[in-house]
Amino acid sequence: MNGRFKGRAGVKRLYIDRFSTTFVKGRNGPVHGFLLDHLQAQDIVDYVPGTNPPKAKGRFRALMSAGTHDSMEESGLPRGLRQWWEGGLYENEYIKEDGVWKIFRLRYYPFWHGVYDKGWQHTPPDYVPPFAKLVSDGDPLGPDEFVQNDERLWPDTRVVPFHYTHPVTGEWVDEVDLRAPLLGTDPLKAKPARVIGDSF
Repeated sequence: MNGRFKGRAGVKRLYIDRFSTTFVKGRNGPVHGFLLDHLQAQDIVDYVPGTNPPKAKGRFRALMSAGTHDSMEESGLPRGLRQWWEGGLYENEYIKEDGVWKIFRLRYYPFWHGVYDKGWQHTPPDYVPPFAKLVSDGDPLGPDEFVQNDERLWPDTRVVPFHYTHPVTGEWVDEVDLRAPLLGTDPLKAKPARVIGDSF
């Protein structure tokens, strides 16, 4: 969304302190009645030639179905019973150290969350709100820094820039073509495209 979590401390704060504690009370494994199917597809991985240590970039689409079963109602869920759809995109970077490929930068851009019973057409704005405060400003589960303060989920449909050129033309996709103007309006007047940030 609009936050960047840095280093091991940031990864722990996001995936363990925020997600694991919130959804499954800290369990590192399955919990009866909790669903989080996370499909990654349309993967494109490119080795970055001439890099030492070796590096690569990868782009993946994500589609999630998530939620809780009625049988969990008595278990004291921090967020209560809920179910949702989610879609997003990964633009990751990898590095090979001591013969092992490792994640160098994991970048997940959620695009939309859909209210399951009504569908994504009726998802309220900021159904999943952007981060409001940094960890340094007092949010113990907040990001280390903001990426873009205008980041919003659906119905914002701006495209995350590609780490590669167009496979047919060999050209980079123009920034204007990554924007999402209101129907029938000038793309040059729309919000700028999303950004990836630091990259090797």
